[in-house]
Amino acid sequence: MTALLTLHDLSKSFGTEDLFEDISFTVSEGDKIGLLGPNGAGKSTLLKIIMNIEAADNGHISKRQGLIIGYASQSPEFADATLEEILMREIPRGDPTDTLTKARILLGKAQFNDYTISAAKLSGGWKKRLDIARALMKDPDILLLDEPTNHLDLEGILWLEKFLVREKTAFVVVSHDRYFLDVVSNKIIEINKCYKTGLFISNGSMETYHTRKQEFLQSQLQYERGLASQARGEIAWLKKSPKARTTKSRSRIQRADDLISELSDVKARNKVKKIDIEVSASDRATKKLLVGKNLSKTLGKELFKGIDIVLSPGTRLGIAGKNGTGKTTLLKILAGLIPLDTGTIKYADALKLVYFDQHRESVPDHVTLKRALAPNSDNVTYRGQLIHVNGWAKKFLFNEDRLEMPVKFLSGGERARILIAKLMLEPADILFLDEPTNDLDIDTLEVIEESLKEFSGAVVLISHDRCLMDNICTSILGLGMGNEDNYFADYDQWEQANAALQKKANEANNQAKAQIRKAPVLQKKLSYQEQKELDGMDSNIMKAEDEIVELQKKLELPENQSDSKKLQELYVQLGIKEKSLEELFDRWQDLLQRS
Repeated sequence: MTALLTLHDLSKSFGTEDLFEDISFTVSEGDKIGLLGPNGAGKSTLLKIIMNIEAADNGHISKRQGLIIGYASQSPEFADATLEEILMREIPRGDPTDTLTKARILLGKAQFNDYTISAAKLSGGWKKRLDIARALMKDPDILLLDEPTNHLDLEGILWLEKFLVREKTAFVVVSHDRYFLDVVSNKIIEINKCYKTGLFISNGSMETYHTRKQEFLQSQLQYERGLASQARGEIAWLKKSPKARTTKSRSRIQRADDLISELSDVKARNKVKKIDIEVSASDRATKKLLVGKNLSKTLGKELFKGIDIVLSPGTRLGIAGKNGTGKTTLLKILAGLIPLDTGTIKYADALKLVYFDQHRESVPDHVTLKRALAPNSDNVTYRGQLIHVNGWAKKFLFNEDRLEMPVKFLSGGERARILIAKLMLEPADILFLDEPTNDLDIDTLEVIEESLKEFSGAVVLISHDRCLMDNICTSILGLGMGNEDNYFADYDQWEQANAALQKKANEANNQAKAQIRKAPVLQKKLSYQEQKELDGMDSNIMKAEDEIVELQKKLELPENQSDSKKLQELYVQLGIKEKSLEELFDRWQDLLQRS
């Protein structure tokens, strides 16, 4: 395949910390790359270097002539402008009509309904969608996506999966969502110092990557054992033999030195560092920690009502639902942080509750890492033992020389590790976790999963990480499904029920549209031209729907799928027709109401 972009011996440090050193790889046409690595490995920094937002210390990047790169950042923010205006600014010198049409098509593909609302007022998940649409405005050859699933609900993640699978654009995506990466990627690249080149590249799925990675690390361990055996023999020879001045002896001494040096390097690479996470529990024997009856809450609109919840030691309750269904609100109500409207909550005596904040509000930017980990002294108390902050930092893979660094210079994953460190210091009966996996690397996620399984108290969890929910939760409470008291055995069962509910809603919507067509037409308050327009509306709508069906069929044709220009033209036509159909229905309703 044609190479689009190649990294040559790229290196980047931050202070005394080496993010990556002499890494090289190529992005080619058709590549759908999942970029992995431990927190602080420099994944986001690497994307910024490719975009010339930051500079590399060494190395260079070669790009195909005329290469266009689109970039969607980890935490996008937008000015107070309409969605259309935000996208149109990407092509300031283009034809206004063509640019507007293109913007509307991309907004439609991103599932926006109102293109005139302010981008600044969007939720985090919808800002992510808008940023991806913005990145696509210039028809990029490569799309760079930094943690695109953060703040998206399940519907948003499924949309993004389908979107990326369907798009022909090559992309590099930084993500910790294992299910998401398995669906969208055809190549995995991991940045990690445990590899000699600093990289591990695996073609294929996440499952293939895991298998090959384990095989590689195992072979590297075997290689270490072989080197160690050789080194022992050479060291014994060096101790017994005088350092002869013969060329043969000097050559063997040099080989022995090289062997010992290589053994040291391999040992360092094989020394895998992992966070040792063990959340403190109070180990109370109470059978019921929390009992909630008939819980309801309204914030501008009714979020939920009639919810019953019982939490006992060992309960692992996941809360699922679209954005805006009140997941975080319910979690805060259960944690006693905000009041409910109706219903009752009874807590066991002297119950210890710990709430994990998804927005990282408890880690101010100006505070040093040292004070974030140990706010009041140079020590922390963990399970009755006094631990110096240096040792506590090492437990979470922070080097001592970074302790005086302000938190604002840390990666999102490193900030998350600070909160986990704080979480571990508080003995808890119930853990309330709101998106605890945002920005964490996969190795840390797996450790968290094991820790939560072993935690003896109750856990209430909100997460868009389907793998985590599957592995942890003993039951799922689904919000936004009409009858609020919806409990499911696992996340997969909730997904199926949610999909069935969405299908039912679509069918009801189609039936409503059909009823509009069958509604009797009464002649009053309409002008002659309006009545004539109303009389022909049914045939116009049927014609528009037929044209949309034909365009959708054309989009699926292999010859069109392989022709990017033709595909773009069809998407333009489809967007226009879909918008026109919506306007026809709106106009029909208006005419009927006035007739």
